[in-house]
Formats: sequence, structure tokens, C-alpha cells
Amino acid sequence: MTVTTLVLTDSKTLNEVVNCLTENLTIQTQGKCLPRGIRQGQQKIAIDFNLIPYYGEPSSLEAPYIYRSQGKNGTSSFYAYATVYVIKKHKRVTLAIKAVQQQNTLVAIITYLLAIIEPLNLRIERLYLDREFFCVPVIRWLQALDISFEMPAIIRGKHGGTKQLIRGQRSCKTSYTLNSDKYGSVTFPVWIVCTYKNGKRREHGREFFVYAV
Repeated sequence: MTVTTLVLTDSKTLNEVVNCLTENLTIQTQGKCLPRGIRQGQQKIAIDFNLIPYYGEPSSLEAPYIYRSQGKNGTSSFYAYATVYVIKKHKRVTLAIKAVQQQNTLVAIITYLLAIIEPLNLRIERLYLDREFFCVPVIRWLQALDISFEMPAIIRGKHGGTKQLIRGQRSCKTSYTLNSDKYGSVTFPVWIVCTYKNGKRREHGREFFVYAV
């Protein structure tokens, strides 16, 4: 999840952001601006979930656009939006953006963004997702559609949960079952990547990253 340093504190600022995100620009028009190389071959497509901190008490007009999430930067209220982009030669080309409301499910957000770029006829090699999308409904939906994907796993638990995957001294691949009281369970492969800090941030020792694939 990406939290920017922008802050929304009044309806004027919020309206400016909303107007920007909902500008009536068709995907066909955007497609004409795509570099030629992006239209050729399979592409790496990524979806990010972004939160802008919001402070204050929202008005009735603002309320539908306020997204509640885990507290950060002194607030649990945010303006949320998701972007879909192509990763090409370590650079990104944004294809579409969607303002996110509290009632939007994560599956619905992905579905919307993939549908809106469909006219571009891009061939998806792999879909890269923010850790915000790490949940049973999203993974189950991606599996059902046979979409190759990769996303960071949220590390939970002290001894069980995804915490149990962080062990050993080398990278490996295994499987994991994610459980949800509301949505049941789903089993999927995971990659555990072990790296060494080597003085990064003045720290040493091993560092683990877990990815659902």
C-alpha cells in the first residue's frame, strides 16, 4: 500500500482531486499515446492501491469518498484510489485510475481496472498487485480466471499464519492456505525470498519477503 504525503483537509481540495480522477477521457484516447513497444508482446501489468490522509470531519458531500483503513499518520480516514499501469524496462506507464469508495470490494476494483483497459488489447504476462489485495476473495478470483499474478503477502501471527513461512536460511517455494472467517480458505503457491541486509539502513542479517503467486 502506498501512502502519499498529500493531505486532504477541505471540500475544495477534495473536489479538485475527484474531478481530476473522474475526468472524462476515454481509454481509446489514452491508448493512442501508448509507446509502440507496449502494444507488442506480453506485458507486465500492475495495480496499486493508494491512500491520501484525510483530517477533519467530512461533510455529507465528502463522506462517500472517505475510505476507512488502518490508522497511519495520525488518521484512519483517507481518500483512496487505484491505478493500473504497464511495467516496461523498469518504467511505468499509467493506463487508468479509479477513485475507491468504501463499498467497493477489492475484486470489483481489479475487475473495473482490467475492464477499462481491455480495448487496448494488451496481452497480460503477469499481474502484480499491492499487498492491500492480499485476501481470500481476490486470490480465489484470480485462480478461477487463471490469471498469473504476484503480490506481497501480509505477514501475520507470532508462530502460525504467514509468519511461519519466515524461517530457514535460503529462498524457497512452498504452498500456503489463507483462512478467513467470512470467506473461507484458499490455497496457493508462495515464494519466500531470503536476502541479506549488508548494512542497508545500518542493519545486518537476513531479511525475508513472501509473495503469493
